[in-house]
Amino acid sequence: MTRSTQGQRPSLFASCRGAILSVALLSGLINILYLSGSLYMMEVYDRVLPSRSIPTLIGLSVIIVVLYAFQGLFDMVRGRIFARVGASLDEELSQRVFQCQVAAPLSGKSEGDGQQPLRDLDQVRAFLAGGGPSALFDLPWIPLYLFICFAFHPLLGWVTVAGASVLVAITVATDVMTRHATKNAVGAASVRNGIGDGARRNAEVVRALGMAGRIGALWADANARYLAHQQRASDVSGGLGAFSKVLRMLLQSAVLGVGAYLVIDGQATGGIMIASSILVSRALAPVELSIANWKGFVSARQGWARLGQLLADAPQGAEAIKLPAPRGSLSVESAGSGAPKSQRFAVQDVSFELKASMGLGIIGPSASGKSSLARMLVGVWPTWRGKVRLDGAALEQWSAEDLGAHVGYLPQDVALFAGTVAQNIARFHPNPKPETVIAAARAADVHDMILRLPDGYETQIGEGGGGLSGGQRQRIGLARALYGNPFLVVLDEPNSNLDSEGEHALTQAILGIRARGGVVVVIAHRPSALAGLDHLLIMDEGRVRSFGPKDEVIGKVIRPVPSGDPQQPNPATHVASIREAVS
Repeated sequence: MTRSTQGQRPSLFASCRGAILSVALLSGLINILYLSGSLYMMEVYDRVLPSRSIPTLIGLSVIIVVLYAFQGLFDMVRGRIFARVGASLDEELSQRVFQCQVAAPLSGKSEGDGQQPLRDLDQVRAFLAGGGPSALFDLPWIPLYLFICFAFHPLLGWVTVAGASVLVAITVATDVMTRHATKNAVGAASVRNGIGDGARRNAEVVRALGMAGRIGALWADANARYLAHQQRASDVSGGLGAFSKVLRMLLQSAVLGVGAYLVIDGQATGGIMIASSILVSRALAPVELSIANWKGFVSARQGWARLGQLLADAPQGAEAIKLPAPRGSLSVESAGSGAPKSQRFAVQDVSFELKASMGLGIIGPSASGKSSLARMLVGVWPTWRGKVRLDGAALEQWSAEDLGAHVGYLPQDVALFAGTVAQNIARFHPNPKPETVIAAARAADVHDMILRLPDGYETQIGEGGGGLSGGQRQRIGLARALYGNPFLVVLDEPNSNLDSEGEHALTQAILGIRARGGVVVVIAHRPSALAGLDHLLIMDEGRVRSFGPKDEVIGKVIRPVPSGDPQQPNPATHVASIREAVS
């Protein structure tokens, strides 16, 4: 375990220290009260039966009922404390785990089942709420029962020690033999769930291309591996658990037999014989219960280790100082970045500056780094080199929440969430002002379209916006990018699904951003998306090839060609058509 991982855990146990001490105290009281049954039987056999005293029997019975009532009460309270410790664990870590899970794809660490961290947290909480922890807290009290058995007679004590030693060996064997299989089962489940989630997200492609059978075969193969590891762990745990149960019953009978021999030999009483049999059963019960819950314990332990590593890799930093809203400029200083999983720069040595009310169009061939530049500008990809600044402050100086309030972003693949249209536009703010939501919709010229939906702004759009067309999703995504009048708006191919009416609305939205003093950056393949912009940047192979006022850049890049070349178009006509398209 790394030092950083260790640093994530003491705070949790420090916050639960009082509960853990209470559980330890209750476990002590419960285990002392467990002696009540043995003492009651011993008194009945050694005192009540020889004296035939009914009042003594009634008095002992009343006492044992009261003691059993307290035992049950303490056991119930202990169980509730464990359940609340699990709830406290969830309350303290669930939000951080969720944020780490969401951020994992941006750091290149999301592989297989993306829900595994939350499943690990559920596993730990479920184990705490089960019977496993109680058995672990009862284990330290086994020497008390052994001491009493030795007090009854050394032979009874040694028989109990021998049986307990075998059960402890079984417990260790269970841990060793299930650890690897349980870990492999979790890995196989992650792969299986990853295939299932991918198929569900791409259901249209799977259906249209006839891939359901082949994807199903991949899932079945991963599922078979998961079941094999799961079955191996269950077989070991279940087999050793059954053997431990039989051994405990056999040991209890053996102690009863040894006790009978001692009674016949005059070295013990009948009450000691019965009491020692009950004590042995009670002494070994925590071991047997631990073996029965060992699979859950191993899973919880491995899940806790993974959570510790996850939180260590994304430590909580000091809260950033809240900076004033940007109003002046976006500057990029020799900046470079790339995909989280890659070690290769997708864009590098990019430098330019935009003042308020400027609009920049970014063009270039496919794979030239346009979308990578967009991700770097909004902070989705961190800068590996150089800086991206808003009003002089590097993006890293902002918290994600604060930066997001000043940034509007429309990616190529518009990602909407299950909920209402209004919730998606308002970025799921808990109490957005209706006028702010409507203003964003009007800025994207989508207000009238939303009103034509079945429930207007309260229309449920389904997961991923499945209830909308591609153009509707893109225009609602544009409204979301404009929500709150952010200073920097970055649009990545915003007209890919738009008709002529939508493209006109897009141009008006771009002009509106510039008119209110914002900065807008548009990545485009279609020249019509560049209307309303005054600057142009050309990307090629991850580098800036040209940047400046739009007409000036077009004039530099498109040069006249010799008129004698019959394969080339007339340069004057070509330049005029491009100027017309982007004007």
